[in-house]
Amino acid sequence: MKKETIHVISHSHWDREWYLPFERHRVKLVELIDTLLNLLDDDQNRYSSFFLDGQTIIIDDYLDIRPENREKIIKYIQEGRLSAGPWYVLQDEFLTSSESNIRNLLTGIADAKKYGGVTKIGYFPDTFGNAGQMPQILTQAGITDAVFGRGVKPVGPDNKLVDKGAYESDFSEMHWKSPDGSSVFAVLLANWYNNGAEIPTDPDHAKSFWKSRLEGVKRFASTGEYLLMNGSDHQPVQTDINNALETASRLYPDMEFLHSDFPSYIKAVKENLTKPISAVVGELTSQQTDGWYTLVNTSSTRIYLKQLNRINEVMLANIAEPLTVAASLCGEPVPAHLIGYAWNILMQNHPHDSICGCSSDEVNREIFARFEKSIAVTTQIIENSKNTIAENTDTTAFGADDIPFVVFNTSGYDRTEVITAEIDIKKCSLSERSTLEKTDISDLCVKDTSGRIYACKTEDLGVKFGYELPKDRFRQPYLSRRVRISFGGARLPAMSCVAYTLTRAKTNIAGSLVSGLNKMENDFIGVEISSDGTFTLTDKTTGKTFAGLGLLEDTGDIGNEYIYACSRNTSPVYSNISDADIVLTEDTPFRATYKIKTKMMIPESADSVLQGERERFVEFRNRQASRSNKTVETVITLMMVLERDSRLVKINVGFDNRCADHRLRILFPSGLTALTHKADSIFEVVTRPNKPDAAWENPSNCHHQQCFVSVDDGNNGITIANIGLNEYEILPDNVIAITLLRCVGEIGDWGVFPTPEAQCIGQCSLDLAVSVHKGNVLDSGVFAEAYAYQIPVTVCQTGVHTGKAIDKIIEWSGESVALTAFKEAVMNKGKIIRWVNLSNNPSRLCAQINFSHKDIFESNIIEENVKRLGYGQIDVTIKPYGIYTIIIQ
Repeated sequence: MKKETIHVISHSHWDREWYLPFERHRVKLVELIDTLLNLLDDDQNRYSSFFLDGQTIIIDDYLDIRPENREKIIKYIQEGRLSAGPWYVLQDEFLTSSESNIRNLLTGIADAKKYGGVTKIGYFPDTFGNAGQMPQILTQAGITDAVFGRGVKPVGPDNKLVDKGAYESDFSEMHWKSPDGSSVFAVLLANWYNNGAEIPTDPDHAKSFWKSRLEGVKRFASTGEYLLMNGSDHQPVQTDINNALETASRLYPDMEFLHSDFPSYIKAVKENLTKPISAVVGELTSQQTDGWYTLVNTSSTRIYLKQLNRINEVMLANIAEPLTVAASLCGEPVPAHLIGYAWNILMQNHPHDSICGCSSDEVNREIFARFEKSIAVTTQIIENSKNTIAENTDTTAFGADDIPFVVFNTSGYDRTEVITAEIDIKKCSLSERSTLEKTDISDLCVKDTSGRIYACKTEDLGVKFGYELPKDRFRQPYLSRRVRISFGGARLPAMSCVAYTLTRAKTNIAGSLVSGLNKMENDFIGVEISSDGTFTLTDKTTGKTFAGLGLLEDTGDIGNEYIYACSRNTSPVYSNISDADIVLTEDTPFRATYKIKTKMMIPESADSVLQGERERFVEFRNRQASRSNKTVETVITLMMVLERDSRLVKINVGFDNRCADHRLRILFPSGLTALTHKADSIFEVVTRPNKPDAAWENPSNCHHQQCFVSVDDGNNGITIANIGLNEYEILPDNVIAITLLRCVGEIGDWGVFPTPEAQCIGQCSLDLAVSVHKGNVLDSGVFAEAYAYQIPVTVCQTGVHTGKAIDKIIEWSGESVALTAFKEAVMNKGKIIRWVNLSNNPSRLCAQINFSHKDIFESNIIEENVKRLGYGQIDVTIKPYGIYTIIIQ
């Protein structure tokens, strides 16, 4: 009979930055790997292997300091004694976009190959929940096994449950499936990733250690192959591990103790698996636990980071990359090196303790700086590409005195937009200012290449300084007379560039969307603002009304950066206790804007009890702190915008936060009867229950979202889109609550780490949009408008010239299908286009490729050629929830 085997895997879970800043942690990393390499070099020591936490960035970070050890690192990776990848960083899956998750894997795989080979284990030791499409992503990358630490409740084979829940498993081993059916063999770290840390060599200590550890692993294991993780957070290498295992072998002669690795352990489990194991499907967010430690509230910690992240991701994946592809068709080489550099800086902010905001203030200042760096590089990439395309766009339909500009729609969706752009109507040298001041700006309007005239709103911005940076000359400063124009009705096909010009003609800008006192409407939606600052939306296609929308709610928060905990013995503060100040600020035929100003008396902080509870490290569930009796008058302004051709009402919420220890949310009562709702997630619009599992004890039941959350009853629906507002909750009566701000004063977790900057004192500006519609968010097509809402159009002024730029690079259609990427391949040669079918039905995808390199192959997320599809166009069926990639060569 085969001996029971203990697989001891040495590792260190390496949070790149957390309670200490990156560079201080890096010093410890260098010490760790120096020690590790000495062990591996010592043939007498017989040190087997070390798992480098599934992320290649720690190898980069080490070699930046110790470049002389590069060949040694490569040698041990090639020998299988060190691991590499498959990730670049251990990201938070839910707070980074679909494409960011893919780029993370692509970068990690490329780096690992550079270092000697990829460790094909989908490793998620401490991710705060796991996205439902991750098995599909992994299998497309050729990875069939995963190890994760959170999301599924292990119940053990001897549990007394009559019916096991969908997110409970008898064993620590299970099958994890995506909604499309893709499956990986998965191991839950049921005893956590530190259950084998600091194994004693002394027999007496070892005896008690092994007794408890063996009881733990045997409780959940499906075979006689048991896993002990020899390490923990930033754990130094256990240099005497072989002595410790020899001691264990003497204590338990009937068991085999191996200094092992993941491939060996998983192979052994599979070979000895005789019992049926569970299958869990979809996202793993600890749905069937008590709900206290899901850590979902990190999605609202330091919201400014989430906003910057979404802006940065959109700029890279949805603007810069499509523009560089389009510019390459005009002869401009794709700046793959710069795009990769910008992605790497961005992804350095994606480790879970970084993007989640659950780190020290010093760490978050560095995160902010990295966003600024990545955005700066991306901005220049966009600038270069749009100029190339604009210079190659045919504008000969316009006259010599016209001022052409090109509008780029880099979203995957046709849209009719209000365009706002700043245009220089005349330029001159720095010495000719007086000439500009006399420039006539009257009778300006916009014209397209067909000759259609668009009435526009013009704002005189005066004389402005500017400069150009030519590629072949010294910088060129200038002065210009600048105007800001706005016009509606711009029809922009998906992935297109459309030429317009500023010209002079007598036009009438008459017309209005304002339909009464504090009312506005277009063909799709009616808006009525109440005196208390809330508003009612009417779906004009069905007549269904949604009232009481936009109520603001403020509650105390005595939790930490990880977890929201409501202050004791307090009631929420609401915004509707007095009349609001409502002013119409814009009234044009294509757009109306109302400013709603409300005042809330918000307690300035928690009471004095909280500070003592923090210092005594009182767990948040046991805290008794309430809110201060002193209040601060907080003026909150909602700018509500309705455009003529949009089904979205856009809202900006602005205020100066001067209060600590609180959470501010905006509420949208749906008035609909529904048991579930839909939320945008990673390559998925996931359906979630409105009420938590019976085991749930936490009074809060917040969730993650990417772009939107939606409630419908089958006939009518309401959808809330956002930009960087990743947390929501479905309250009783199906009220949607979107978190606008959460302010806390400590990291939490294992020590006392004050974070005064996590109180987010200062100016706040938050963006969201509301749509009411027939049916659900997919069938109504509102999902496409919500995605496009996050992707602003790009505008570039140009001249009158001939050109060869393609106005519509691709044309495509597919019901409930979303386009997620249009980019240059990095693992192959060609152009990559990626879609996902968001529905539970097969969807036909038709696409026409309108440029010369048109040999099309079906691909996967690691950009391999899978099979040839044809030339110039495709007509395929995407399976339900399928992620579908093509490469054009």
